[in-house]
Formats: sequence, structure tokens, C-alpha cells
Amino acid sequence: MEYRDVLQNKIFSTEKMKKTGLFDRPYFFSDLYCFEPGQVQKPHTHHDSDKTYFVLEGRGTFKVGDEELVLGEHQLVLAPAGVEHGVSNRTDQQLVLLVTMAPNPNTEHSHS
Repeated sequence: MEYRDVLQNKIFSTEKMKKTGLFDRPYFFSDLYCFEPGQVQKPHTHHDSDKTYFVLEGRGTFKVGDEELVLGEHQLVLAPAGVEHGVSNRTDQQLVLLVTMAPNPNTEHSHS
């Protein structure tokens, strides 16, 4: 059985938001994103993968499509495939997110 102690994987960087891989499977991946105050993940799109952001610590501003929402600890937001999305930490506290995507956009999938 594979497992991770998620919060033991927190790593922050003063240069930019830090991603730490937790699981990387052909049809799914999970990362930990750690933001210092003022850091952002620029809006972008994954055409064939859904993504969720789950707030573990702090508060983040999430943009999904034309909507923007501030979420706090233990709240979850979905960025559907094909919809532009991004995150910013506009607070003076660190922000820690559990991020999942399926299917994994970094893996070639065979289509039947």
C-alpha cells in the first residue's frame, strides 16, 4: 500500500509557489502546492483533465472560468477540463493545497 503523510511534505520557496509530488499514476496524480504570501499560480487550462484544489492550510483566491472565490481550510473547488483556472495567495499567511488531477495530463493515454 502506498501512503503519504501529506503535511510532512510541505516545502516553501521564496522564489515561487512550490509543488511537491505525492502520487503520479497514469490516470491520476496528486501534488502538494505551497504558497508564500503574494505567490500565484497563473491561470492556465488542462484540456482533457479535471483538477481539484483542497485547502489544507490558509486561505486562497481561486479563479475558475469567469468566477473568483476565496476558500479556506477544508474547502474544495473543481476546475473542470477545458476551463481556465489559477490560484493566488493574497493573505499574509502561508497557503497549502492538496491538488489532484485525473487523468494525469503528463501521461500519454492509449485511446481505443
